[in-house]
Amino acid sequence: MKKNFFIFFILNIFLVSANLYFFSLLAPKQPIIIDNLPIKTSDTETSDTLPKKPARYLKDLTPIRESLLLDEVSFLEVHLSQMKTIFYKTGVLEKEVPILIKGDSSGWGGTPAGLYELKSKNWLAFSSISEVYMPYSLGFYGAYYIHGEPYYPGGRPVASKFSNGCIRLLDPDAKTIYKLVKKGMPVLVIDKENDDYEYQTTRPVQKEPEISANNYLVADLDSGFVFMEKNPQAKAPIASLTKLMTAIVVTENYDQRKSILVQPWMLTAYGSTKGLGAGKKFRLTELLYPLLVESSNDASEVLSYFLGREKTIRLMNEKTKPILMEKTSFIDPSGLDAENVSTAQDLFYLAKYILNNRIPLLKISRGERVTSFGKVHFDLKSLENKNIFFEHPDFIGGKTGLIAVSEYVGLFVFRFPLETNDDIEPERKIVIILLGSPTSDDLEKDAQNILNWLKENYFSS
Repeated sequence: MKKNFFIFFILNIFLVSANLYFFSLLAPKQPIIIDNLPIKTSDTETSDTLPKKPARYLKDLTPIRESLLLDEVSFLEVHLSQMKTIFYKTGVLEKEVPILIKGDSSGWGGTPAGLYELKSKNWLAFSSISEVYMPYSLGFYGAYYIHGEPYYPGGRPVASKFSNGCIRLLDPDAKTIYKLVKKGMPVLVIDKENDDYEYQTTRPVQKEPEISANNYLVADLDSGFVFMEKNPQAKAPIASLTKLMTAIVVTENYDQRKSILVQPWMLTAYGSTKGLGAGKKFRLTELLYPLLVESSNDASEVLSYFLGREKTIRLMNEKTKPILMEKTSFIDPSGLDAENVSTAQDLFYLAKYILNNRIPLLKISRGERVTSFGKVHFDLKSLENKNIFFEHPDFIGGKTGLIAVSEYVGLFVFRFPLETNDDIEPERKIVIILLGSPTSDDLEKDAQNILNWLKENYFSS
């Protein structure tokens, strides 16, 4: 009896299993889900089921810190946002001190961000520009130092709330850091880390517009988020976008109050600028107006002679690596030479640097008169502004350029107001970089189509 019951039980299990298998053959196929991503199981399945392209973010300067720590390097970090200076010994935090005063990034005195090298150490240095003594002075780039509490000849302390781009520490802290560091070690100056802003869309993002430019990049300068791109790391001639770097290195390495007497041999570049003639004297800052408004080649050449033409070009090339422009090189200060080359991604970092460290250059580019250490002898109304968006209310600044081999190029920084009551994030700053648009109309159309696409997809209710 027990034997018959056991056989009956086994037969029932077999029949149930067979039925389940049979019905599974008849059931429709379903996508296989792994980590919440559907895997295509049929050639007729639509592309809507495929995973979306992952978001891409361009890095800020902080990965440099992580690399130095990983390699157990001794280095000095100056964190401008957090107002602190940190010494790392062989990859380990050794000493951290507060920053007393930093440069004013809203004017000409912004502290230059980037990866530099400790060039000099002096117990007491004298600044010929500010005419003050700086105790425990550590020079890391041009005329920029980390130092103690400065004072005028005679001993009166400097009471200003901003430095001229230098980093001011309390004397005891400056002395401590001075003793720890060595010449030649890296100095990492971080201005702003990428924020964590995320773009939210209430509907599917529309197809990107057709762009005539060979290479382009559209990205958020504060988060690094890339909206759209094509060949962002391909090298290309950048024509007069070169002048942005010329303006940076000359203003950072020379006293902007100084003047230069224009000589005939400084005016041999292509084109001419009204009011800029041999035998006249101009202050450094004055020449930035024809340089960035009218894209004057003469102005770029004259500016280069404040430091010396060859030195200016050398400093332009030296400036690229500290600010993450890894594929950029310069041959002349104007951009007339086709060997002035960069990439759309490198130019993102140039725009980011100017926005955070040399904002007056952007203001001048849109025709705004800024504090310039005296009268400007160029009439802005008589200068033809080559920046096609200079009248746009949300245009922060930028530059255009053209030589035959580059076609039309442009770097445009715009503000996009947010429809929110949040005062902390009232707007986003977006850069549009276009290299190789066939005509001036194409360049403007490309940029305008991108602006419209951004507003429709990311900045509308």
